[in-house]
Amino acid sequence: MTDPNSSIRQDGASAGTNADTELSTDDVADLADRVIENIETVIMGKRRAIEDTFTAVLGRGHVLLEDVPGTGKTMLARSLAHSFDGTFKRVQFTPDLLPSDITGMNVYNQANREFEFQAGPVFANVVLGDEINRAPPKTQSALLEAMEEQQVTVDGTTYPMDDPFIVIATQNSVEPSRTYELPIAQVDRFMKKIELGYPDDEEPDILARVVGEHPIETIGPVASIDELRAARSFVANVTVKEPVREYAAAIAKFTRQNARLGVSPRGTIALMRAAQARAAINGRDYVIPDDLQYEAATVLSHRVYLESDPDGSGSKSLVENAVSSVAIP
Repeated sequence: MTDPNSSIRQDGASAGTNADTELSTDDVADLADRVIENIETVIMGKRRAIEDTFTAVLGRGHVLLEDVPGTGKTMLARSLAHSFDGTFKRVQFTPDLLPSDITGMNVYNQANREFEFQAGPVFANVVLGDEINRAPPKTQSALLEAMEEQQVTVDGTTYPMDDPFIVIATQNSVEPSRTYELPIAQVDRFMKKIELGYPDDEEPDILARVVGEHPIETIGPVASIDELRAARSFVANVTVKEPVREYAAAIAKFTRQNARLGVSPRGTIALMRAAQARAAINGRDYVIPDDLQYEAATVLSHRVYLESDPDGSGSKSLVENAVSSVAIP
């Protein structure tokens, strides 16, 4: 049977693991600076969005990038993936895409008269799900098990995902008649939902950069996949004291009391992990309430549903109100 984890890096070398890699607080902050600056060579004027994406990666989460077409969602995902030397796969979601096109399938080998598992593109360190809302819900749901449990089950056999395993999905916020709305359970599995928006004064510089060869074609890794694993391990052990945990729980409770559907426990955990990552890239090994407040908008807003809120602005306002209204224990 084919081992789905015997993947090959983009540079052709085997994807190995160095379990002895350890990073300090300064090392993690330096890693974040290197990666963010590397991505900024492609994506200009969007440092907050880049930071938000990378903190989700450090916090062991997945990212949903939503905006109008042409704002750089795919470029941001590709730039992040190319900043490390791990494996990268891209899935273009279309209406005729099948779940097996993502997870893989068992194929009959006539030579040995046995079925062999052919791994799908989901088996990679970074998986870009481009325009995920163009595929029907059945196909979208093919990612549910992988995103939550770090594994895929095909015909009763379970295969572990690569380590790390990160899904960065994009979706357009226009053409609702030609897309499929992501199920709530799917949206809740994304740690963050991020919008890029149109460029401000940087657009002339963007045009100058893409004359000739596009920067995405020359961007290279600035860190190893072992460093990313070590950074995620460091972030997981960033100290979160009881008053900070109580504050996070109180914010989530506020949303549940004031919305049709409030933040799930998974969402509260995601907020805590994002705050740990925010603390680490700011050079701290402990979380403060400011970290929670900074991360709340991108982590919680897409988990809150009001009775009538077609553009999501009401959910964002509710989260902002929760952050400002809930007292710090």
